[in-house]
Amino acid sequence: MPLTASAPHSSRGAAAGDMDNDGDVDLLIMNMNAPPSLLENQYSGGHGWIVFKLEGTSSNRSAIGATVVVTAGGVRQARTVLSQSSYYSHDDLRLHFGLGGHSSADRVEITWPSGRVESLTNVPGRRIVRLKEGG
Repeated sequence: MPLTASAPHSSRGAAAGDMDNDGDVDLLIMNMNAPPSLLENQYSGGHGWIVFKLEGTSSNRSAIGATVVVTAGGVRQARTVLSQSSYYSHDDLRLHFGLGGHSSADRVEITWPSGRVESLTNVPGRRIVRLKEGG
């Protein structure tokens, strides 16, 4: 069982990801000589979100190096699937985007490591979207 965040620890890494699949990003702190500390985000507001889980076919299966650009309400955000993130830890490979007051992404563009570019429009939010290269 993870320790609480209020106790002092000597820590060496932090991993971000949606541990409970509720649309907000949680944080797991890797402690020295002790179990990890889980900082669970308990946000309960009405803002939108969308998460992408990519699977490469021509590219590597984990889609390392793929970039997703999401446009919602005129705001563009970009995230890249990375194979590393912190010392002694690794962030979630899924890509999380906040949509603010919007319930969907107007446009989603995926650039795969193979060079293939795919796009989607009007993608509903508040869900995890699984995308397979070429699918």
